[in-house]
Amino acid sequence: MIKETVEDFTEEGLGILRRNGRAIHVPFAYPGDYILVKRTKRRFGRRIATDFELLEPSPLRQIPRCPYFGSCGGCLWQGMKYKEQLRFKAELFERITGISADVRGSSKIWGFRNVSNFIVTAPGIGLKEYGNPLDVVDSRECPIFSKRTREYLNALRGFLEESSLRPWDLRKKRGDVHYLQIKEGKFTEEVMVNLIAHVQPTRKVLQAFSDYFSFADSIYWSLKADERDDPKGEPELIDGQPYIQERINDVVYLIHPNSFFQTNSYALALLLKAVEGFADGERVLDLYSGVGTFGVWLAKRGFAVKGIELNPFAVEMARKNAEMNGVDAVFKVGRAEETPIGDYDTVIVDPPRKGLKEASELLIKSGVEGIVYVSCNPRAFKLDYENRLKKAYQVEEAVLADMFPHTPHVEAVIMLEKK
Repeated sequence: MIKETVEDFTEEGLGILRRNGRAIHVPFAYPGDYILVKRTKRRFGRRIATDFELLEPSPLRQIPRCPYFGSCGGCLWQGMKYKEQLRFKAELFERITGISADVRGSSKIWGFRNVSNFIVTAPGIGLKEYGNPLDVVDSRECPIFSKRTREYLNALRGFLEESSLRPWDLRKKRGDVHYLQIKEGKFTEEVMVNLIAHVQPTRKVLQAFSDYFSFADSIYWSLKADERDDPKGEPELIDGQPYIQERINDVVYLIHPNSFFQTNSYALALLLKAVEGFADGERVLDLYSGVGTFGVWLAKRGFAVKGIELNPFAVEMARKNAEMNGVDAVFKVGRAEETPIGDYDTVIVDPPRKGLKEASELLIKSGVEGIVYVSCNPRAFKLDYENRLKKAYQVEEAVLADMFPHTPHVEAVIMLEKK
């Protein structure tokens, strides 16, 4: 057994303590915590504490609101004061990228998530246990998602009991119901319910499902044909509207089971305004444009926007969003790395977590004056910048928007200008 004080954080947000020069990573622990480590395991070349006790708390600590904190894998930092969370997010971002940036906090840090995916298993319904992908924390509430979580999960449990559908078995990879996905419009108060299941429902089952979730504005049943543990299937509208809406200031966005939307509606305005502030000139190319989250916002403010996105369904959604908001933005299907840049003043890139990679060379060759790089993965940005973009561009400014309170993650908006 080891007794030591946590010194720092890893890039993933785990506390670090050292004994005889060896680092031990401790989840849910913060600098200043005095910890008794009883058991560890090696994972990916690191030693991680699996059984430990907090002997003396750090002054950084606060009382977590969630009763499942410490076992649920959703919120590593919920036990730390919010102002300290923001400070460490900025420090970790600078440690990884070398860039000093102001961090802007979310206006709400409870009930801010507009989507949650609850895994449905026989031992429990909820979120994955930290460090144990085959175990689920049986949950009744989720204070970072919604004050209505109990209502949603009670409806699901009632439906499962009546229908006799089998929960998913994570180990044997079999069962009927795999996930319950709930999406909320935080500013419209609209609710979408989507059940991800491995069986085609009977008419009687669909009626029961619709009855239990009669409070929802949109009800889907998604048929899942594979055994992958993800909340994805082919959605079929069962009842209500095909979309729900979310309003961010003066822009309205449509939300569908298959469309991605930023998870924090309250902090999204911070992100959008940061992108807007860094966009220079009149003509903007929005690469990886998704459902038009940035493009429609900028078009609403007078920019001439063209968006490129690989996913045809996302492009269809972006066009609907543009039409609904009465803006003249063009969205087309295409690969970012094959897109002629042309005569644009600013290019916005919000790439997948792996980063830009080949698209970086396209940007360099284009000679565009300004690039606004949006990223939730600072290490991927660093690789893109150090290995490629740095040849032609320099970092002018950066802003961090806290889209993910109570976690180590942060969204960065980085302004790059041609050298």
